[in-house]
Amino acid sequence: MAPTLRTVVRRLPLRLGVLAGHDGLDRPVSWVAVSELEDPTPFLEGGELVLTTGMRLDAGNAAPYVARLVGKGVTGLGLGVGLGHETVPAELVAAAARAGLPLVEVPRDTPFVAISKLVSDLIAAEQYDEISRAFAAQGRLTRAALRPEGPRAVIDRLARELGGWAVLLDESGAVRHATGRGASRVAALRPELERLRRPPGSGAPASLSLSTPGEHVVVQPLGARRARGFFAVGLERPFTPVAHTVVNAAGSLLTLAVEHGREHLAAERRVRSAVLGLLLAGQVRAGVEALERLGDGLPDGPLTVLCAAGDAEAALEAAGGEFAAPLDGRVVVVVAEDRAEETAAALAVAPAGQGPVGIGAPVGLDDLRTGLDQADRALAGARRGTAGVMRFADLAGQGLLALLDPEAGAAFAAALLAPLREYGSRADLLESLRAYLACNGHWDAAAQRLGVHRHTLRYRMRRVAELLGRDLDDPAARAELWVALTVAG
Repeated sequence: MAPTLRTVVRRLPLRLGVLAGHDGLDRPVSWVAVSELEDPTPFLEGGELVLTTGMRLDAGNAAPYVARLVGKGVTGLGLGVGLGHETVPAELVAAAARAGLPLVEVPRDTPFVAISKLVSDLIAAEQYDEISRAFAAQGRLTRAALRPEGPRAVIDRLARELGGWAVLLDESGAVRHATGRGASRVAALRPELERLRRPPGSGAPASLSLSTPGEHVVVQPLGARRARGFFAVGLERPFTPVAHTVVNAAGSLLTLAVEHGREHLAAERRVRSAVLGLLLAGQVRAGVEALERLGDGLPDGPLTVLCAAGDAEAALEAAGGEFAAPLDGRVVVVVAEDRAEETAAALAVAPAGQGPVGIGAPVGLDDLRTGLDQADRALAGARRGTAGVMRFADLAGQGLLALLDPEAGAAFAAALLAPLREYGSRADLLESLRAYLACNGHWDAAAQRLGVHRHTLRYRMRRVAELLGRDLDDPAARAELWVALTVAG
């Protein structure tokens, strides 16, 4: 922040006197400009304290001169007396008072350069103070980042440093942590977050700023190459350069935490995948010891294996603290028996893109392979149906056919029964075979069901046996034919 004009005129060595515009003394002085031009405004930016001896000022042009300065937005006007004017002209004082422009009398023995040096020193001191405050804030943010709660502590510290609110959001825009009054208004920013999302490879994500009369908001994405989350900061006043520096420092710390956390998580998942491989290969002791060395482990007692399809990242996140690892296109989760239902429910309601879930029956640590096979079969059953979660116990209760792959079963049935379908117009062979098998080979019962004589049925079954090349008295042949007829419908 630049020093105010009030700060400048209060410096006793300068002995400056305010003649008009007292209400404007709290305006900041961006610089000191010395000019004897009748119109110095082409060389000004606004915010300056203009110093002049008034060589070109008289009663006739005082008011237009003041009007031009006010139009340019200068902070104040200082007139040095003792050269062009022994005293400040009354017309100039009146014009400045009417325009609300602070007018300062500069004694002859006060050099203009002394005023310039003072303002320069004050600006430098303010800048140094801003830098010091920014560094101090960065230090406090860094210490917050080292706390166990990490990013949440940074958000809390950021809100306190700036005196506003701060919110941490995940990649989808959901609030992970919020602090400060007004943080609930972050919900209105959801449409704006879409502007910050960029596909991988398109460069670093951008930030955005939003301003209304009563609130100013900065939103920054978190992530080195793609947005892996966001954070937003809101203030009732405009952001100063120091505030922007603090926000950027917080963004760097949060991005570092996000990227480092992902690397650590990826390494942990690789270890778990390797341990899962050991367990499934029967090397239980080696797998358990590897987990123990990492401070991890599996639950005691019966275990349940779950298989989740769909987006692996979503499934792994939904599994929470349970033992989970990607394996051959699905995510395998091993939980205590009493945690199976709750974990399956969490997997089933994971973010968009998540697929069905299969649950195996409880098994021991030495029999995880069986549990995985069961969970895979249940997952296949869930994919065939509409249920988001399928249990192996429920699947087995539906009979052997529920375990068959639909396409493979249909192909098997079509190939096995093709000779009967192709046998002229004798479609009654299929129905006769179905009745014969349903009646467990009892001629009289089957014939009565069909409404034919038992000798007719015997003839048809001999023809079926000849066409299929199967012995209908063989239980295995009967089982295959019954499965084929059931699949064929």
